[in-house]
Amino acid sequence: MRVTQLFTKTSKTVPADETSKNAQLLIQAGYVHKEMAGVYAYLPLGLRVLENIKRIVREEMNAINGQELIMTNLQPKELWEETTRWDEKVVDVWFKTKLQDGTELGLAWSHEEPIMGMMQRYVQSYKDLPTSVYQFQTKLRNELRAKSGVMRGREFVMKDMYSLHASAEDLDTYYNQVIEAYKRVYERLGIGEDTYVTFASGGAFTKFSHEFQTVCDAGEDVLFVHKGKNVAVNEEVLDEAVKELGINKDELEKVKSAEVGNIFNFGTDKSESMKIFYTDEDGHQKPIYLASYGIGVTRLIGVIAEKMSDEKGLVWHDNIAPFRVYLARLGTEDAVTQAADKLYDELQAQGVEVLYDDRDARPGEKFADADLLGIPHRVVVSAKTVEQGAFEYKARTSSENSIIDLEKLKSTLTASA
Repeated sequence: MRVTQLFTKTSKTVPADETSKNAQLLIQAGYVHKEMAGVYAYLPLGLRVLENIKRIVREEMNAINGQELIMTNLQPKELWEETTRWDEKVVDVWFKTKLQDGTELGLAWSHEEPIMGMMQRYVQSYKDLPTSVYQFQTKLRNELRAKSGVMRGREFVMKDMYSLHASAEDLDTYYNQVIEAYKRVYERLGIGEDTYVTFASGGAFTKFSHEFQTVCDAGEDVLFVHKGKNVAVNEEVLDEAVKELGINKDELEKVKSAEVGNIFNFGTDKSESMKIFYTDEDGHQKPIYLASYGIGVTRLIGVIAEKMSDEKGLVWHDNIAPFRVYLARLGTEDAVTQAADKLYDELQAQGVEVLYDDRDARPGEKFADADLLGIPHRVVVSAKTVEQGAFEYKARTSSENSIIDLEKLKSTLTASA
């Protein structure tokens, strides 16, 4: 991609109607467009980050035998009435609408009931269990507050997975596999060290759940962390959880955090409420055990933007950056243009994604944009570097520039991959 081909532009002006750092930076850098409070469009650069996060999540879900599908957003009222969750006293974030004939519909905020309703067609016997399905889908939630940028949206992309089992023991085994898979996801996103499996309230889902909370000053949750044991407890269930975990309150450190994942063990509640059963080896009808597992994909972008940024702009991890290299051409002389074009082609041929700043603009403007965009590696081609037969290189996380040849550049990019 060449910068001259991008329809988006960077901006030095902080959006007046945004108070969250993540939204300010993402809008200034041209990653997202704010449609209204809690509703953001993802522009080409933002979509590339989104797809990179999805790729990592998809790989880890596939590794534990998840099967990808996509469910509908329009949901029939009757399905949710079976479990009482159509009632807005039970679930207070519904967006609801009607067909022209007056039929009431909901715009899905989650998919446990629809998944169970669909899977009863395919799961009749113990031989059909266990099974696990997941999707990436735009969820709609009528949040009362939507002031944390993309960290809390009324419309957002979520990975939600659902596993069905014949026994509590089998569900527990898979549940723990998902916990480990989630840890790998956050590690690959560059936030694993600050992300904790957390004992929390289940809200509209179950009595208790496990959250994945990332320590973040802009977060809306309060977390009590035991770093020695690598465990954490959400403030809302602190008293009950310390008893379960056998830890002392005095050993816990209070921090602010943002939820980046949540998993729920429903047991047989959904199956029994919806009268969905399977036939066991002895021919008896038994309820199905269900668990659900969510990762807020767009929320992750906001959390990472809050944590991995500085006074100059965004700082993306190599694994999720929209491009790995920001190639800045300084000058329009034929020799400079030819050298920059050649490097652009060579890096792309090696599978390195490059954003090529081919504008006729001042060096300071290009360097400021490179920092704001947060591309991990910056390479400069100028009359000076052409004369030296080398390139100027700088990592986004470093303040030092270095002059390196092509082979050294390639090895540096390979080492950071």
